[in-house]
Amino acid sequence: MLNRLWLGFFVIAAGSAVWRWLVAGDAVVFAAMVDSLFAMAKLSVEVMILLFGTLTLWLGFLRIAEKAGLVEALSRGLSPLFTRLMPEVPPGHPALGLITMNFTANALGLDNAATPIGLKAMRELQSLNPSPEVASNAQILFLVLNASSLTLLPVSIFMYRAQQGATDPTLVFLPILLATAASTIAGFLSVAIVQRLRLRDPVVMGSLLAIALILGSCIAVLSGLSSAALASLVYEAFIDGAREGFEVAKHLLPYLVAMLCAVGVLRASGALDLLLGLIRGGVDWFGWDNRFVDALPTALVKPFSGSAARAMLIETMSTQGVDSFPALLSATVQGSTETTFYVLAVYFGAVGIQRARHAVACALLADLAGVMASIGVCYWFFG
Repeated sequence: MLNRLWLGFFVIAAGSAVWRWLVAGDAVVFAAMVDSLFAMAKLSVEVMILLFGTLTLWLGFLRIAEKAGLVEALSRGLSPLFTRLMPEVPPGHPALGLITMNFTANALGLDNAATPIGLKAMRELQSLNPSPEVASNAQILFLVLNASSLTLLPVSIFMYRAQQGATDPTLVFLPILLATAASTIAGFLSVAIVQRLRLRDPVVMGSLLAIALILGSCIAVLSGLSSAALASLVYEAFIDGAREGFEVAKHLLPYLVAMLCAVGVLRASGALDLLLGLIRGGVDWFGWDNRFVDALPTALVKPFSGSAARAMLIETMSTQGVDSFPALLSATVQGSTETTFYVLAVYFGAVGIQRARHAVACALLADLAGVMASIGVCYWFFG
């Protein structure tokens, strides 16, 4: 899917450029596309320099939490909740710890780091699946919650904004928190209704309320480690996680370069502006405010490709201004949901699932809720 999307960007850009050259008489369109290729390649490298450090830092902290037993403690604490939400998963099963780690990485905005952990969790859930080709209820709930991507600390988005010169990179923190909460709640409730989960169970209600307190206690537990433990455990664990962060960022660089160049060419050819112009005309016909239209490219490609959405976000910030309304909305959309079809293809494909059942509908509902909430809260916060 990613290859087709990338190729489609270039094909559309080429067609638009030929049309502008032959029909509109724009003789410099091809030069503009070449200039955009070099500009986007340079921008991608500048972004990656900061991304290396960010991923290294946060994956190092995540590995510290794992080595210190915090992830295992969270798994035990969440076991009563998962036992009711995923009754087919036995208490203490390895899948619960992996699911916890996956949600933790997503909460920190480390979507690329969360994928390997999520794949391990999906394989563990598959080992409990009585029908290997049909998604189980537990797998669907995990995938939808993963796709809705509850992001409590979107460090990657803060990093992108800082790299583009934002005076306050965390300006979108509260909008993202509200939008991602809306997408997660929509996804969770849709699955709960279809699977008839017992939401009124006191354990379920109490556990959901306690999750915030449990996450907050992680910092207190780490700060209580002895100096000997910090010397023998924390440093080595951080270095181990830092290596993983370096590998993740290293593998991300080619995709970011490719997608940013494709988006830059699409913009330089005039194709992207033509599409947005058509949408803006429809919005104007209804008499609505059209400032959100320039952020729609991120929302439209996010279900298909995280790399493409990331490129759209960076391109919007660089062309519209990092603190412009479209850039702020684009950043909020980026943090509100995951790449639904990519997650479906990778997670279910890795374990041979062929029938997704209600996973697609629930995940797309979460996407829609996240985008609509992003638009609403950005108008609320930024006018």
